[in-house]
Amino acid sequence: MSIHFHKEIKKTEKRLVTLCTLVEESVRNAVKAFIAKDADMAKKVIESDHEIDMMEIDVEEECLKILALHQPVAIDLRFVVAVLKINSVLERVGDHAVGIARRAALISKLADVETPPPFSFDEIINAATTLLKKSIDALINHDSEQAYAILESEANIDVIKHTMYNAFIESSKENPAHIELNTAYLYVARYLERISEHAVNIAEDVIYMINGEIIRHQG
Repeated sequence: MSIHFHKEIKKTEKRLVTLCTLVEESVRNAVKAFIAKDADMAKKVIESDHEIDMMEIDVEEECLKILALHQPVAIDLRFVVAVLKINSVLERVGDHAVGIARRAALISKLADVETPPPFSFDEIINAATTLLKKSIDALINHDSEQAYAILESEANIDVIKHTMYNAFIESSKENPAHIELNTAYLYVARYLERISEHAVNIAEDVIYMINGEIIRHQG
């Protein structure tokens, strides 16, 4: 391939890394807004989503241009295909960060500062933020071994999800007046769960990009 082609690849990769940074920061700030019940920080997360959307479009356009002009093959083609998929997943993670921020703003109105949630968020927050960081690191470093390690976290995510859902049901039965608040908390848990799952999806795409192996739906 030409020097121009490799410059286009590097430029696309750089833009994807920028998108990764924006998304990771959005998730981190949304979680902070949720923990602190900070409506102002939540608003900033919501407003910053436009930048993520625009960057996602830029990356997609770069990939389509490479496909049209250079018709890459083998590992170069896998790179472009993987970037297109990861790009879309990152945009959805950004949307989930906005979802958390919106619920954080609602919770700040419904809950007293001292009112605890119906279940602990420590595990699911740690899973979401840690897996997202590790999947992005695996992507940036082209590290398939780290990507494989991330896949082992799926079962633990399911356990956390069921534990939190059961706690929501019990709390709602005991305190029917708190159903709106508890539902907002459950939405936050769901968004965090989806971020964790998307981090696993990114790891799967990293493995495809590096090794050419499609491992989705293999159990």
